[in-house]
Amino acid sequence: MFKNYIMNQLVLPLDLEVKLQKNDIAFHVHHLVESIPHEAFEPFLRNEGIPAYHPRMMLKIILCAYTQSVFSGRKIEALLKDSIRMKWLAQEYEPSYRTINRFRVQSEVKELIRQCFVQFRCQLIEEKLIDQEAVFIDGTKIEANANKFTFVWKKSIEKYHQSLIEKSNQLYNELLENEIIPELERENDEQLSLEELTQMVQKVGDVITEYDKQIEA
Repeated sequence: MFKNYIMNQLVLPLDLEVKLQKNDIAFHVHHLVESIPHEAFEPFLRNEGIPAYHPRMMLKIILCAYTQSVFSGRKIEALLKDSIRMKWLAQEYEPSYRTINRFRVQSEVKELIRQCFVQFRCQLIEEKLIDQEAVFIDGTKIEANANKFTFVWKKSIEKYHQSLIEKSNQLYNELLENEIIPELERENDEQLSLEELTQMVQKVGDVITEYDKQIEA
């Protein structure tokens, strides 16, 4: 079970959407992740315990942060409090940096992020919006309407030239080694604060309460 996550509901987050420019990269990240088939997220579904954050939402905020050259879980958490585009993509949920980091180190997630990176970068180059040497996650603004890209998700992106796919994978590997993994390792070594310990105790208590209800039923 996932926490409620609906992008077209008539609540405050829709007002946030109005504040975004039509060419904001958040729309492209949104369209890309929404094009991923539902089946790709089934491994994350669980029926016990408290609902998890929706993997589509988690994937969107991570990818959007990467477009701003933000790779630290703590900085992604901070963006969720300060950035309009991130608030809109998250529908104002605010997962902690540890939750973000635990999510993105899962093998299924790592593969999804890689596929998103490769497909997004290939399409930007095909549309001549960035050059062959560019990494799309450098904060580049896409000067186009939000509906310019209509992603059709495929595990194999055979429509792109093989050299372009290989270059995109190479750049992503460099990004992992030089930016993402060092941030994950540094934050993983941090000690839990009193507030984080309190939150963990609360979450464990919620899970126990849920199991108690099921046992009584």
